[in-house]
Amino acid sequence: MTTYILRRLLTSIPVLLGILFVTFALARLIPGDPCRAILGEKATDVICDEFIRRHGLDKPIPTQFIIYVTEILHGDLGTSIRLGKPVTELLVERLPTTLELSLAAMIFSILIGIPLGIISAVRHNSAIDVGTMVLANVGVSMPVFWLGLMLAYIFALVLKGTPLQLPPSGRLSPGLMIPPFYDVWGWQLGKEGLIKSLFVFISQMNVINSLLIWRMDLLWDALKHLILPAVAVGTIPLAIIARMTRSSMLDVLGQDYVRAARAKGLPRGMVVIKHALRNALLPLVTIIGLSFGAFLGGAVLTETIFGLSGVGRIMYDSITARDYGVVQSFTVVIAVFFVILNLIVDISYTFLDPRVRLD
Repeated sequence: MTTYILRRLLTSIPVLLGILFVTFALARLIPGDPCRAILGEKATDVICDEFIRRHGLDKPIPTQFIIYVTEILHGDLGTSIRLGKPVTELLVERLPTTLELSLAAMIFSILIGIPLGIISAVRHNSAIDVGTMVLANVGVSMPVFWLGLMLAYIFALVLKGTPLQLPPSGRLSPGLMIPPFYDVWGWQLGKEGLIKSLFVFISQMNVINSLLIWRMDLLWDALKHLILPAVAVGTIPLAIIARMTRSSMLDVLGQDYVRAARAKGLPRGMVVIKHALRNALLPLVTIIGLSFGAFLGGAVLTETIFGLSGVGRIMYDSITARDYGVVQSFTVVIAVFFVILNLIVDISYTFLDPRVRLD
């Protein structure tokens, strides 16, 4: 397995370089120039020439690409033209929000989608099966931005003043702030470095940070703000997971070994969960892995509706402002996540099905 993992990581390098090259080229094909996109249309030619020279945009495109790849190999993701901050710092600030939202949406999708799919398969062609699949079709076809607005309207306005009221935007209630766990624990992290960046990254995830400092009031507030965006993002994957679970379970429940288990007199629940579900998980793991990777790169609408400052929001703003460094670096980071997720999915096959071997 170690050889397989190393081989997959090595073959991922050309893929990442290709993604970086395509992103680098497409970013520069967008009409307009960074100077007037950031400074405004009234910026003079003299100001724009100085702006372009200062940020190294006057060099030939191949030279810019070589310089950028060299900087990445040295661990430098560059500086945001628009914000004047290192891209690494922006990643530490913005990625935790999207990662937390993606994890919450994925948990929501799995905990509801898989049971619904199992029930539909076990009660095949029943009213429950038909109703579940109708809801799944509705969930797949429902626009995320519309669902987000409806959830915010219902739970923030219609149900205002009731126990079901939920906040429509933000990550915490006004006036609340979660202190970083390393400050509460009295840890002195010293100068900037990998360890400090990692701790700051973790502390930006409100749910985890609240647990680490054991503040249940802050944890509950963070969870309340996470529910609506997680439901909005996770509805479509939930529907897909439910449909895929039903399809896989129907295939497995018709196999000889399942009928043999039933003939032995095993309880129905044991047959479904222990014998059928495990062998139906292979396609589900693939769908879950791809869905989670898609969350990281495609949450711009949800983050905009619910006022979250995550990867999607800054990517949109950076593309609009022609902030090449942010667009390129965030795209590469998301691509790395996809590569790692695909590797984890492939490795998980060997644990779910011993017949699968990684050659």
